[in-house]
Amino acid sequence: MSHIAVERNRRRQMNEHLKVLRSLTPSFYIKRGDQASIIGGAIEFIKELQQLLQSLEAKKKRKSLSPSPTPSPRPLLQLTPSPPTSSCSPHDSSDGGVKELGACCNSPVADVEAKLSGSNVLLRTLSKRIPGQVVKIIGVLERQAFEILHLNISSMEDTVLYSFVIKIGLECQLSVEELAFEVQRSFYEELAIGY
Repeated sequence: MSHIAVERNRRRQMNEHLKVLRSLTPSFYIKRGDQASIIGGAIEFIKELQQLLQSLEAKKKRKSLSPSPTPSPRPLLQLTPSPPTSSCSPHDSSDGGVKELGACCNSPVADVEAKLSGSNVLLRTLSKRIPGQVVKIIGVLERQAFEILHLNISSMEDTVLYSFVIKIGLECQLSVEELAFEVQRSFYEELAIGY
């Protein structure tokens, strides 16, 4: 087989694989039709699926051990000290590096994780599908002077993962622990309305 025929066959296979990859990836992740965008979008989608899987496995493990009846905030990652009344200040990097601060607030109803990174907050919630819950979370964020930059919704059967990237507003007075607790509380408000 000539070099030209081998190269033509390789390109044909690559195009077929890219076509399949594009069909398996939600269009939200792929901004353009070029090869780099398809591969980059598929990578982001796979990362999101891995996070969903890890969250589901952690929730399954917690349920098998002993579920707690009430939400309880607990620090997840704390690289810098945070006083109880700390505000969400975007100027948290005095040594030039990006410092992260995070918290999670888990309960049988929902797992909430908030992570401060620079001037943004990464917020993730994992719960059973509750109609209107995303609107309640958005309401909590807007009341606390957060601006939503990005929202991604991933679902599997009756479980849903909301992933927010939010910008910290100047009036924000919540720590990441308080934010995680407030978002967790919005799930319980939804349940209280249903009863």
